[in-house]
Amino acid sequence: MSANPFRDLPSVSRLLAMPELEAALADHPHASIADAAREELDELRAKLAAKEPLIIEGIADCILARLERNIAPALRTVINATGIVLHTNLGRSPMPEAAAMAAYNAAIGYSNLELDLATGRRGSRQDAVRAGIRAITGAEAATAVNNCAAATVLALRTLAAGKEAIVSRGQLIEIGGSFRIPEIMAASGAILTEVGTTNITRLADYEAAIGPSTGAILRVHASNYRIRGFTKSVELADLTALGKKHGIPVIDDAGSGQAIDLTPFGLPGEPLVSAGIASGADLVLFSGDKLLGGPQAGIIAGSAAIIVRIERDPLMRAFRLDKMTLAALEATLRIYRDPARALREIPALRMLTMPLAELRQRSEAFAERLRAMPGIAAVEVREDSAFAGGGSLPDIEVPTVAIAIRANGFSESELAERLRQGPHPVIGRTNNGQFLLDLRTVFERQEDDLAAAVRQAVQLT
Repeated sequence: MSANPFRDLPSVSRLLAMPELEAALADHPHASIADAAREELDELRAKLAAKEPLIIEGIADCILARLERNIAPALRTVINATGIVLHTNLGRSPMPEAAAMAAYNAAIGYSNLELDLATGRRGSRQDAVRAGIRAITGAEAATAVNNCAAATVLALRTLAAGKEAIVSRGQLIEIGGSFRIPEIMAASGAILTEVGTTNITRLADYEAAIGPSTGAILRVHASNYRIRGFTKSVELADLTALGKKHGIPVIDDAGSGQAIDLTPFGLPGEPLVSAGIASGADLVLFSGDKLLGGPQAGIIAGSAAIIVRIERDPLMRAFRLDKMTLAALEATLRIYRDPARALREIPALRMLTMPLAELRQRSEAFAERLRAMPGIAAVEVREDSAFAGGGSLPDIEVPTVAIAIRANGFSESELAERLRQGPHPVIGRTNNGQFLLDLRTVFERQEDDLAAAVRQAVQLT
């Protein structure tokens, strides 16, 4: 080795001439391999600058591993073993297979997206989902956009742009990504009028705020928190009666999109999407990818006259759904024709209502597979708690069963990192020196991949 170790670094051309990298040309472009080689050399230079020894052995394998990382898709399938069903960081609700297939079929060919097959004339892309939304809400009309924030902006622009929109202070929530209701209202052009206090808002507070410049009353479901103790809020039916008395439309932002009553399963607290219409709201807004269990969408149901106005808004084009999402949403809504089928086939509902005995049986069987793996120090199946996630049912703990793992030679955080960065990324939880797997959110078809991921992660070399 020379006095200047930087001179001992091989050139890119020398690296590309190595048999392992020449063989890789059969599957990868020359430029991609060269880029990986340059990046590996840059890392070696940084190590030399930090006074670390130069190690050339195995550099071809390092370059090939870097190449695989470089070409891997950024958006990857992961195994959600957290027990959190609507995990926002993991894409919220997985879609039913029928919905995914509908999106696939829409993507690979042509469809009558904006063509009325009966007349041969131009149609509306919204026609695909109107009937399904009306069926679950009881509304006379409906439309859909790309998320619930967009639905809120459009509803407020239509009814209260340049006017006041009355909201209880206790409902000025912040949703994921630091987006806040006041900011969304400002984007719509509506003027926020706050009434009541954080914990107490009375009907008289709303009535006192109504004036000639009032455009709408907005009720926002506090999806991601609850206020308890000395608290009072106004029932939606009372708000809609007040709105009708003064000729002011009422918007109900129902949030999570729950279309089936989950109270029999010990999951109370979320409003049904049909409740707002039944209470007289002019518009009800909710998400498609939370408890509804479909693709990301913002659904607007309610007055036909208002829906027509919303669809004429120029922003409707900016917020509209693409053909794959519309196909997936229509397929999801069709499943709701049979509520029993919805509980079986919509993954979010199936996971949330899975009997504890069934989950325990799966967990015990999987734990036996783990105990047989070299590198596993201990495996324990124990009772635990999970949550719905996604701002839904925030104060409801879902009884669950977790598999607690300890590995030889790794802390729980090291094991979590190895599982997260493996070929089949696994996301779980850590607790008191153990790594936890909750099969509630793991599909049975993923169990073999999960076992393989754990087996690889616990290997010391």
